[in-house]
Amino acid sequence: MATECLDKQKTIDLRKKHIGPSCKVFFSHDPIKIIRAKGQYMYDEKGERYLDCINNVAHVGHSHPDVVRAASQQMELLNTNSRFLHDNLVVYAQRLQATLPDKLSVCYFVNSGSEANDLALRLAWQYTGHKDVITLNNAYHGHVSSLIDISPYKFHQLSDAEHHKQFVHVAPSPDIYRGKYRADHPDPATAYSDEVRDIISRAHERGGKIAAFIAESLQSCGGQVIPPAGYFQKVAAHVRQAGGVVIADEVQVGFGRVGSHFWGFQLQGADFVPDIVTMGKPIGNGHPMSCVVTSREVAQAFMSSGMEYFNTFGGNPVSCAIGLAVLDVLQNEDLQGNALRVGGHLTRLLGKLKEKHPLVGDVRGHGFFVGVELVRDRVKLTPATAEAQEVIYKLKEEHILLSADGPHRNVLKFKPPMCFSREDAELVVERIHLILSDIEKALNMHMPDQVHFDRGCKRKVSFSDNLPECHSVRHRGAGNEPIRVYN
Repeated sequence: MATECLDKQKTIDLRKKHIGPSCKVFFSHDPIKIIRAKGQYMYDEKGERYLDCINNVAHVGHSHPDVVRAASQQMELLNTNSRFLHDNLVVYAQRLQATLPDKLSVCYFVNSGSEANDLALRLAWQYTGHKDVITLNNAYHGHVSSLIDISPYKFHQLSDAEHHKQFVHVAPSPDIYRGKYRADHPDPATAYSDEVRDIISRAHERGGKIAAFIAESLQSCGGQVIPPAGYFQKVAAHVRQAGGVVIADEVQVGFGRVGSHFWGFQLQGADFVPDIVTMGKPIGNGHPMSCVVTSREVAQAFMSSGMEYFNTFGGNPVSCAIGLAVLDVLQNEDLQGNALRVGGHLTRLLGKLKEKHPLVGDVRGHGFFVGVELVRDRVKLTPATAEAQEVIYKLKEEHILLSADGPHRNVLKFKPPMCFSREDAELVVERIHLILSDIEKALNMHMPDQVHFDRGCKRKVSFSDNLPECHSVRHRGAGNEPIRVYN
């Protein structure tokens, strides 16, 4: 195949020559060339296997045969734009709606999470007749211009203050670990929602009118932030009283990833229903597909503008065949249940790391959406940014792919394919344990009454033990290089 005929350096050289320099790759100093993948594993040009802990695109597993078969069979039969009648479109819309509250009944199919969120803004602006948008600090909602405007994760990187649009208002991220109101606050949900209320008041004083509040149901790029229970209900009350709508961005966390529920916003309770929901990434298991779902009232208002909405590829027969196959696999293989069970096991194992390692400040998440925040000081919450990067690169040497994010790039984030297994969870946590041990030794960091381990012992780590007595260490390639010491 053409994608496999070049040696790695030639691929790198051609990328530098022809691909925009702003398009970054993982592990830029020594990127991995992936040529195939299966399930939760990816393989490089040498046939080396990597455990994928971060790929929430290949939702039901890389190259799932049922999804591949559905795409191939439909492609052989027909693919065309959505202006022709086709059963796949309406059957898929019906299946998708069945996973949502009844109020959310009208679908617009598009091709990416960015397209979905851009369309959601258009729906909100048309329905409300207002312009102002409230977003969360550190939020990311997409790469098109309208979404850069509402993504502090992006526009805060720009030195020009003019890039912060006057109609965009930034509310504090509802982070109860590092944020303005923390776990020791008597009512962080109310405190954070009151910040939104106050933003609305200030906007009104300046003559602004609120069109929408937009937030990921669980904030991803913001550092795997889990909002306190009741937060979205309280925010929705303030926003709707001001004439605005609530947009739930499920691009990263939807389709059963949180385990206990199919959608992340459902974690807040049955009494919270957004006005608009956007979805992407997992919907097509890597196929470019996304969707906006809203109420009949919002859809009717959008139509009343007089402008026809048309998307050449959105909802085409192949995309919808793939979407249907993804829903079938999720159900037939109980992958939401797997996220609940294995994700819970992963979180418990990571919680034990917090008991052993002073660098682990917080472990949080639901299902297969988990964050581990590394800090140098648990009282001051000094971000352990360099240490987090060290963990990521050391794991790469162990053929485990993980990433770090958040405003300080110090949160290890887990968003693996939904077929991730109990054994996978145990393997990656064991490796993180050993890497943290090395880093903390170099930094001379100790937990109170820390037990020191004999690294020469051959017994495998058991995280069911309260404290393991010793470990065996299996390095690959350059994994024996000395740990870097941080100042």
